[in-house]
Amino acid sequence: QVQLAESGGGLVQTGDSLRLSCVASGGTFSENVMGWFRRAPGKQREFVAAISWSGSRTFYADSVQGRFTISRDDVANTLWLQMNNLQPEDTAVYYCAGDRNPRRGYTQYSGGWIYDYWGQGTQVTVSS
Repeated sequence: QVQLAESGGGLVQTGDSLRLSCVASGGTFSENVMGWFRRAPGKQREFVAAISWSGSRTFYADSVQGRFTISRDDVANTLWLQMNNLQPEDTAVYYCAGDRNPRRGYTQYSGGWIYDYWGQGTQVTVSS
């Protein structure tokens, strides 16, 4: 059973950068679609970014396009989310997740329901 552990969150100021990491243990996430989601206080969980099992395709929410970059290293069993120019509205708990179906259609990557396993989350707080 693959387990995910996020790290790298923290308290930063507007315009700063953070790099979140998500490390898998108990197995590998190779050939899995991987995604990042976030939940802000009082709001529903929302899609942030996803990467295909091969790493050849990436997808982003409009709100983070151009500022965030998702990447993966299947040898290291690590997923990253590079977040630049952070804004107060990026404040949330960030979760990584994996989908075991490598044939998943790209249009479904933003749906939280497709992901089979999730990490516990890491807090990102951006002060204005």
